[in-house]
Amino acid sequence: MENLLVLMAMRKEKLTKDQALQKLRHYCRYQERCHSEVKNKLFELGVDKNEQDEMIIELVEEDYLDEERFALAFTTGRFKTKQWGRKKIQYALKEKMVNEESIQKAIKQIDETNYIEILKKLAMEKYSSLKNESYLVRKKKTVDYLMQKGYEIELIRTFLETMIN
Repeated sequence: MENLLVLMAMRKEKLTKDQALQKLRHYCRYQERCHSEVKNKLFELGVDKNEQDEMIIELVEEDYLDEERFALAFTTGRFKTKQWGRKKIQYALKEKMVNEESIQKAIKQIDETNYIEILKKLAMEKYSSLKNESYLVRKKKTVDYLMQKGYEIELIRTFLETMIN
């Protein structure tokens, strides 16, 4: 399988630098991208490694690529649409090799009041969906669910103590 991919990549027509840049501009215009996603795209396009850094610099200078903007968009999207907690968002951004400073700036943009409200809503929904379970099982499954969503254990415990008691 791996050999087949190498052969397919070799058969592909070599793009000129301008053609590759045009494809990358479109790729970055479609949605915010991080550097690692663009590097993967460059690899898919068959661009030589020595040209990759040059192209990334050009995209940054043209404002098509901005890691801080990407981190903010990613954080906002994951929190609002998937209701992920800070820890899961941080881990996902680290996986995408976003720098720590950009991650911290993006995480700080999450409104604390809204964050707690989402946590409460998720906790209530999960806890009440487990009506046939014993108290301890309900509590453990709720904690596990919220941790899997990326919420901090301290916040989960604090909320569950006030919610259940």
